[in-house]
Amino acid sequence: MGMQTYDVSIVGGGIMGMSTAYNLLHGDRRLKVVVVEKDPTYAQASTTLSWGNVRIHFSLKENVQISLYAMNFLENFGKHMQVDGEETPLSWHREGNLFLVGDKELPVAREAFKMQESLGCEVEWLSVAEIKRRFPLYDLSGIAAGTYGRNEGYLDGNDLLQGYRRKASSLGATFIKDEVNEILRGPGRVEGVRLASAGELKAGAVVNCSGAWATKLLPMVGIKLPIEPTMRQVFAADTAVKPERPLPLTVFPNGFCFRSEIGRLLFVGKAMPTDAVGFDFVWDDKRFMEVLWPELAERVPAFDTLKLVRGWAGLYDINTWDGNAFLGEWPELKGLYLANGFSGHGLQQGPAVGRYLSELIRGISPSLDLSIFSPKRFLEGNPLSETGLV
Repeated sequence: MGMQTYDVSIVGGGIMGMSTAYNLLHGDRRLKVVVVEKDPTYAQASTTLSWGNVRIHFSLKENVQISLYAMNFLENFGKHMQVDGEETPLSWHREGNLFLVGDKELPVAREAFKMQESLGCEVEWLSVAEIKRRFPLYDLSGIAAGTYGRNEGYLDGNDLLQGYRRKASSLGATFIKDEVNEILRGPGRVEGVRLASAGELKAGAVVNCSGAWATKLLPMVGIKLPIEPTMRQVFAADTAVKPERPLPLTVFPNGFCFRSEIGRLLFVGKAMPTDAVGFDFVWDDKRFMEVLWPELAERVPAFDTLKLVRGWAGLYDINTWDGNAFLGEWPELKGLYLANGFSGHGLQQGPAVGRYLSELIRGISPSLDLSIFSPKRFLEGNPLSETGLV
């Protein structure tokens, strides 16, 4: 294959990689941008395996601002991604998000709610009585209140991804099916990447958008971040009793959650300390039968009779240190940009992250200052606090 030269080499063609490629070329059509993705079918990609949720339920202001931009962008996604006069369809279901809190979580939830309101978020503080009125099937034992974002919802991750890919391609992006097995570096800066096929891509900027696989790539240049590829499982059940209208993503204080899905199914999940760390995609109904079904029947007694229809497993790139992304240029290696450790909320952050990275690389003032997520905070020992994660 020999040596090919680009301005920017993007490692990973999921939502982060595609959004970055699109934003770079949308800003400057003269750039030569290449995206390297080892599996263009995205069979194990977190983007396509996610719940696709988009929410403003965060306690860190910048995370809320990222979601607000995403919501605005998604409203006109078809037009943004238009190619040759043809719009890209995107199913965007605004069924809402309901976060329930107990007495212990009340003070933090109140502060987060006030901050979200101050940023113009359409979010409501609900009493237990009001929650019961709107969602009469729920058993609210131990719940003190809830916050409801009616404009939050979910989308199809693959539709989102393919829209970006198609548009980036029309703007001149190059796509290579291969695996990066080395980041090339010179004195103090990156010089490109080496591919498994033995070819090399010379580039002044390399963007690591490899998701859960970042843990394999970054140590090659001496970077060890607290990121663990962690398996999460999703279960789709057909309940005998159907709610009158689709249920929002409902999140209980212990992380147990569910929401309605197209076809009148119910998605159920829960992050647990026993979740496998590593590249494990083996879905197992044992967790549902032994843990989730009993909890579901307790929280929604009408759902005690159901049929498990399907499910799957995917990976979170969990930042075990502070639960937030490492985003921006690595301070000790010029030209190496990171978009890693999103801990399960990456898909919804893709639109804003791609724009931000493209602005950093192009050397222009960011539309939204996300420097708080710079990886230098890890080197300096300054973790961020985010209590709204699931």
